[in-house]
Amino acid sequence: LKNSLLPIVIPLDKLEALFVAVTADPAATVTVDLEQQVLTLPDGSITNLPINAFAKHCILEGVDELGYILQQQDAISAYEARRPITVNTLA
Repeated sequence: LKNSLLPIVIPLDKLEALFVAVTADPAATVTVDLEQQVLTLPDGSITNLPINAFAKHCILEGVDELGYILQQQDAISAYEARRPITVNTLA
């Protein structure tokens, strides 16, 4: 997830097909559809990509872990407003 790099795991037969395709044509195109979680190989075959929901959200939103927390600021503030103060952390 760091630097928006998402490691993926694909079946061995799809990986072998990918190597064959790019060896035959180095300009071959592979398409990754992160929203649908599919990989389309140069021959048109499609394979599903198991992707962690949090990682998917962060990449689609263009945020890292801290950016995600900052997106939740309104919910965090609302929670803190409802919660009784037990220790004054502002003093």
